[in-house]
Order: sequence, then C-alpha cells, then structure tokens
Amino acid sequence: MEILSVSHSGFLVAMSCVVALVAGFTGLSLTRDLSKKPLFQKKASIALAAVALGGGIWAMHFVAMLGLKMPIPFYYDAAITLVSALCAILLVGAALILLHFTERTPVMIAAAGAIVGVGVLVMHYIGMAGLEMCRATYTVPGVVFSSVVAIGLCMLAFWIAYGQRTKRNIVLGTICFAIAVCSVHFLAVSGTRFVAEPSVAEFGPAMSNETLALGVIFFSFVIFGACLWVSVTYLVPAEAASRAPENQPTAAAVPNARGHGLQIPCERDGAKVFIRSDDVLFVRADGHYTQIYTGSERLFCAWPVTEACKRLLPVGFLQTHRSYLVNPARVSRFERTKDKGRCIFEGDGMPPAPVSRSKLKLIQDALTLQAGAIGA
Repeated sequence: MEILSVSHSGFLVAMSCVVALVAGFTGLSLTRDLSKKPLFQKKASIALAAVALGGGIWAMHFVAMLGLKMPIPFYYDAAITLVSALCAILLVGAALILLHFTERTPVMIAAAGAIVGVGVLVMHYIGMAGLEMCRATYTVPGVVFSSVVAIGLCMLAFWIAYGQRTKRNIVLGTICFAIAVCSVHFLAVSGTRFVAEPSVAEFGPAMSNETLALGVIFFSFVIFGACLWVSVTYLVPAEAASRAPENQPTAAAVPNARGHGLQIPCERDGAKVFIRSDDVLFVRADGHYTQIYTGSERLFCAWPVTEACKRLLPVGFLQTHRSYLVNPARVSRFERTKDKGRCIFEGDGMPPAPVSRSKLKLIQDALTLQAGAIGA
C-alpha cells in the first residue's frame, strides 16, 4: 500500500476560501427580513439560501480539491460528487426551515448551527469517497477534531448571524461560517493519507479534474452573481423608510375609521392582513417577532415584543410577562395560585397567558378595575 505525496496550489486554496466567504454572505443575506415577505417569497428565499450555503460548501471543497496535486492521475465519481452537493443543500435547508418556520429560541439556533456543521462534514466525507484511482484513509483524531470544529464554528456562526439580524452580525456570521467550512476541509485533509487504488468501483460515470473544474466554475459564477445582487441591498439607504413617518403615519399605527384601536400588521396564508387591536386576545413573543392570538386563529406579526409594547400598552394592553401582552377586555377570568397567575380567554383550545410573580398584584388590580368599569 503506497502512500502518495500531496501538495496544494496556493492560488486555488485562496480561491476556495473566497468562495466560502461569498457563499456565506449570500446565503445569510438572502434570509434577512423574511417576516416582511409573503409566504411564497419566504419559501423561495430559504430555498435559494440553502442552495447558496450548501452549494457554497460543496464548491469550496472541490475548488480546494482542484488544487490538490498527486503523482498519479485521479478522477471523481460524478454520481457521488452530485450526492455530496445534494446532502449539503438539504441539511442546510433543514436548518433554515427550523430557524424561519419554528419559534427561534437559543436552543433552536444552536440546533440549526449543529445541523449545518453536520452538513459540512457529510459533504466533505461523501465528496472524498468519490475519488477514483486513489483512496483516502483517515485517522480517528483527525475525524473527531474536524467534527468538533465544524459543529462548534457553525453553531457560533448561526448564533452571531441570528442572535440579532443586523448587517454587522450577518457579516460577522459570514466570516465565522467561512472559517468553519475552510477549517473543516483543511484540517480533515491534513489528517488524511491518500493511497493508490488501481481498481475502480464505479457508482457513476468517472469525471476528470477538467470536467469538475467546469462545474465548479459555473456554480461559483452563480454564487458570485447572487452575491452581487444581494450586496445591493446593503448599499440602498434606508431614507425612504425613515421619511414615511414624517409625512404621514403608517397603516400599522393608524386607528381605523371606527376608532377600534390600532391596526396590527400580520400574515395569513402568505398575505398581509391588518387585525384590530380590539380583536386581539393576547400577544406572545416569538424570538424576534410575535404571535397574535384572536378568538379564532393565531397569526404571525413582524413586530418584536418591544415594538408591540410600545404600540399596544398606550391603548390599554397589559404586559403580564416579559413575553406576553394581554387585552384586558378579552380576559374571561384571572386565576392565581400562590405566586403564579394566568389570564384565561374564551375560545376553543385557546392557551392561557402567564402572569409573572412581579406583576401579579398589578395585573389583578387592573383586571378588577376593568371588570368594574364593564359592570358599571
């Protein structure tokens, strides 16, 4: 068993790192402000982001592999190479679905980052399995170390990028993502030995470095083009949005013609709708957004809980908990057990709103006053 000597092209190593940076920036930027978009556009953006991030992981790996030099000619199994790309895209897509279609908690962000880290590892080792005319052999410490780095750095990248959805955090998350992808590849390769393998067990048609280069170049151009398109949004000033309140109030903050409180912007089946605050039972924080509960449905709202407090407390809502605002006029009864409390609402399957210990007396007094006003 002859162990082959290997070397790397410095230029292609540098280009692989650039591809990882561009892919990370494109994918993380495509998922900005999705709460303000219709459902179809939200799904399309997540799909494109999964292709950018997962495909970027694949492109980075094979740009670096194109720079790998060995004393024998070697090829790639086209089918296995394609499977490695699909695995990366699907796992990244699963992580993005968790982040954008479930409640975004710290645990969920960490889980999404871990899934992406697993995607990097799966892509790398499946891609290496596609080598023909030589075989990669691994050491246990090398596999373990690259796995810890992949999952840890990807969790950190998503924690930064999704902790606060600012442009600065997205850029920092991009850098961390690129470091994760590049570190995993080069750490794994540094602990890998390549052995000549005369026999070829073909799963799919063989693909030369030249053919692979064409595919990688094409996909890299797509990622760079998407990056250019996304980058424009970072250069557009936000002056237009900031001028609107000076000239006229926005629809979300204007009482309707009949004077029934505020109109709250929500999403229903991918379309934007406005719900009267008087029709709302309570509001629950959902990560950086909120869920609006009416008597018959639960709707997504792009307001963070701080914005909901700013707008709804002046019109009579009560903050019973740091994550809950209730409409006292829609509370059917208040229950208190020792140092806990909750507001009960009418409606089938409607969950109660908890009342924190520090707000028990305040909420109880306010609801008593509300009941007295209604009775009078």
